[in-house]
Amino acid sequence: MLALVSTAASATKLSRSLGLGASIGIVVGTIIGTGVFLKTAVMAQQAGSAQWVLIAWGVAGLLSLAGALTYAELGAMFPEAGGEYVYLREAYGRFAGYLFGWTRFWIGSPGSIAAYAVGSATFLSGALPVAQLGGIKVVALVLIAVFTLIGCLKVHTGGALQVVLTALKVVLILALAVAAFVLPPTASWGNLGSATGAVFPGASAFGLTILSALWAYDGWNNLPMAAGEVRDPQRNMPRALVYGALSVLAIYAVINVAYFYALPFSEVVTANSSKFPEAPTIATKVAATFLGPLTGGALAFAMTVSALSAMHGSILTGARVPFALARDELAPRALAELSARAVPAKAVAVQGVCAAAMAMTGSFDQLTNAVVFSSWVFYTLNAVGVVLLRRRRPELARPYKVPGFPAVPLLFAALSGLLLFNTVLSSTRDSLYGLGFMALSVPFYVAMMRARAPRA
Repeated sequence: MLALVSTAASATKLSRSLGLGASIGIVVGTIIGTGVFLKTAVMAQQAGSAQWVLIAWGVAGLLSLAGALTYAELGAMFPEAGGEYVYLREAYGRFAGYLFGWTRFWIGSPGSIAAYAVGSATFLSGALPVAQLGGIKVVALVLIAVFTLIGCLKVHTGGALQVVLTALKVVLILALAVAAFVLPPTASWGNLGSATGAVFPGASAFGLTILSALWAYDGWNNLPMAAGEVRDPQRNMPRALVYGALSVLAIYAVINVAYFYALPFSEVVTANSSKFPEAPTIATKVAATFLGPLTGGALAFAMTVSALSAMHGSILTGARVPFALARDELAPRALAELSARAVPAKAVAVQGVCAAAMAMTGSFDQLTNAVVFSSWVFYTLNAVGVVLLRRRRPELARPYKVPGFPAVPLLFAALSGLLLFNTVLSSTRDSLYGLGFMALSVPFYVAMMRARAPRA
């Protein structure tokens, strides 16, 4: 580890080694992780029917696509490491950028990595004696350590690994979906009309259902964090974001319809979740209808690959935010140092330590809710920021412009704001957790600015 983070022969700038394929791999790979296997059961409990769960998946997917279209304009306009930190800094000023960087450093990236690691360990427990290896949290820590070390390698190596992991998990998910439509004896289109039918679950419950789906879609904003390492970013950033988001929307539509087609609603609602922690995941239940005793090992492999791919993408991209902050002298200078492999290895290592701490202290649903809430605060601000930058800085080159401007970014911002308001009312504790960490940034920002001020 010490060799990987050494700066004895450090590089002077990031290497633009991520092509279009690797960029799409990062978008798809960081979006599809644990949520597609774990969140449908929670959503079924919240919504009460298959129809409203599927509608929530669709709403969340379209909302995420609108966000990706909005970020495509920003990413092509500011192709620098740091992503949203740069966008907020340019649209609202230095403090807004710092607030994002602080929140991403303490909650966003570590929380995502921790959730993926806990999810991976949970999946592995279906095939390996995880309890004898120290338990889920110990295995999660080992996974975080291993992939943090991988994150210190050349970005080209990380991008190639991301493409392989992403392609593998997409094939496995689609194979499960096809099998679910063809093989289960319980399969029936009538399953989609079970439970309470088309009765609306209420605005609050439906809002929470969408929030659960948004965790499964979260990650479309990760690639811009590594924009400083994308080749031909003005062209490849928008294409990767849009193609990646559309691909995930289609994949999620297919697999979730397959779940409800293969299983009665009563089986979906009692799958693995905080309410039924010992139950098999919904994917495991579906596979059990046609794989029998082979289910545990096969699904453990598929779900672990999916979660590890998302974790690897989050590690690769997330460390670029503290790197960008440190480069602007808003974080310790060491985080801006590059290794001989042109990677901010010290930022990667510190991020890994934070993720390990979060993996030891929170449950999967607590981690994901905190990450989603804090992330969507900034998604909303950036959507408005696109409009502000069009008015205030029309001279900036815009290789890509969001279609349907200003309706798409403003609609995205309005729906995001409503979702956040509903989350504060319905899930107050997790919301306060995210807001509290944001508020903690203020004294640190003041101290940082005082340290930068010239002495008399």
